[in-house]
Amino acid sequence: MNVSEIRDGMSNVEFSGEVVEISEPREVITKFGDTTVATAKIRDETGTINLSLWGKQISTVSVGDRIEVTGGYTRSFKNEVSVNVGKTGSIKKL
Repeated sequence: MNVSEIRDGMSNVEFSGEVVEISEPREVITKFGDTTVATAKIRDETGTINLSLWGKQISTVSVGDRIEVTGGYTRSFKNEVSVNVGKTGSIKKL
C-alpha cells in the first residue's frame, strides 16, 4: 500500500517508507496507564504520514531508517491521519 492510499478508520494497514522525522517523546496518560509517545513522519514516493511510536517502539527506529509497518490501524488526531501499531502489528527495519 502507498502512503497516499492510507485513510482514517483503516485496519490491517501495511506500507513501507523512510523515517524523515521523529518528535521528542512526551508523557501521556492512557486508559492503560502512563506511557510515552513520539510521532515519526514516514515518507514514500507518494507522500508522508505520521506514525505513532508508543513506549519501547520509540527506540526501535531512527531518522533515515527504511521501515515496514504491518498490521497497523489508522486514527485521526488533530485533523491528521496517523498510523498506530498495536500488539498484533509490527514495525521492522528494512
